[in-house]
Amino acid sequence: MFATRPEIRPATVEVLVDGQPCRVPEGASAAAALLLAGLPASRETPVSGAPRLPYCMMGVCFDCLAEIDGVANRQACMVTVRPGMRIAPQRGARMAGVA
Repeated sequence: MFATRPEIRPATVEVLVDGQPCRVPEGASAAAALLLAGLPASRETPVSGAPRLPYCMMGVCFDCLAEIDGVANRQACMVTVRPGMRIAPQRGARMAGVA
């Protein structure tokens, strides 16, 4: 139904998502990069191990927790991508007070 106009192409940046290069629109969130990369999950729930992906995309639900540039427990939807950024799925339980 809707299509991007061919003459309007946003600038892109390259980030690494789970070790693989991924080009995303400049100004996009790290959560958007996770979704564009097609990963099956951005984190797993600590109790059951259920896979989770970004949900609300506005910082409310915490389903987008990821490791960004080596720092765990980052809300990926609240972080704007930068060239060369390393984004990896969150592994293990989120620890309170740990950056």
